[in-house]
Amino acid sequence: MNTGPSRTTLRSIKHFLNTYDWSRPDLQAMLDEARAFKVSPYGSALEGKTIALLFLNNSLRTRTSFDIGANQLGGHAVVLSPSGGMWPLEFQKGAVMLGDAEEHVQEAAKVLSRYCDLIGIRAFPRFEDWQEDRKDRLMGSLAEHSDVPVINMETITHPCQEMALAMTLQEQMGQLDGKKFLLTWSYHPRPLNTAVANSALMIAAKFGMDVTLLCPTPDFVLDERYLDIAHKDASANGAEVTVSHDIEEAYSGADVVYAKSWGALPFFGNWKAEKPVRDAFQHFIVDDKKMAMTNDALVSHCLPMRRNVIMSDTVFDGPRCVAYDEAENRLHVQKAIMTELLRQS
Repeated sequence: MNTGPSRTTLRSIKHFLNTYDWSRPDLQAMLDEARAFKVSPYGSALEGKTIALLFLNNSLRTRTSFDIGANQLGGHAVVLSPSGGMWPLEFQKGAVMLGDAEEHVQEAAKVLSRYCDLIGIRAFPRFEDWQEDRKDRLMGSLAEHSDVPVINMETITHPCQEMALAMTLQEQMGQLDGKKFLLTWSYHPRPLNTAVANSALMIAAKFGMDVTLLCPTPDFVLDERYLDIAHKDASANGAEVTVSHDIEEAYSGADVVYAKSWGALPFFGNWKAEKPVRDAFQHFIVDDKKMAMTNDALVSHCLPMRRNVIMSDTVFDGPRCVAYDEAENRLHVQKAIMTELLRQS
């Protein structure tokens, strides 16, 4: 257990908030350590250590894998959520707290830093105003006030999912440089967070893949911040990022197909206006006909996934789908992330 904050005055804290804050060699080192954990799951890297897991939104894989991962390395995880006994937190600076929030994140972060050695947070955007949500204030506030490393368990990006995807692709394909990675929008009956799409875009470019972003119309193109990061990393690796609205062109020659639905940013917070636009593109489902256009591509999804809406049963249950491998690898990469952050603390 962390017995006091005095050590924080001697060094800066290294958080895991986004992969773009980390170099490719540093990320690769964590992936290599994750592969070692996959072979030998148990260890003592977190012996006597505690991680607080703040879930402001629901979770299956993230909550389970972090809890088990900490346990397998000798540590202890404390799960906190508004539905599980924790009161709502205020994250806005200078807020006059007359609403539902009983405590400000500044106090919560300081207290948890006295109890714990790591803090993880999951906090989805409010889907009201993208210009506000893209600032990621909740995660930023927690990291600012925490005296221990903070891990992003999904806000407007999902770096832990990125790492699991990268590990899975390397297991299946080896070196990723020069491979064609298709990130395709797929239909869903309601708008979803762009976090996984942002992250898949960035990690593929970070590891030298030629990335094609396929979406129905320009309205569904991802935030320019993440496109700019992907363009920069792809260029540094001799690769490129392409945006396409043509299904056949995008699928042609793909080595990896990664399916995800996300909301259109121009309609952010206005579901009534987006719904008829979205409903016109149900044919973007990943099916056998589209996969036949690829270079015998691997296919995956972060899960949870609506079968026969985002991806057909025949594709998801087929031999080229690695979604279960990616889900398993969440456990291993998160153990590597926790270990690395504690190593630097």
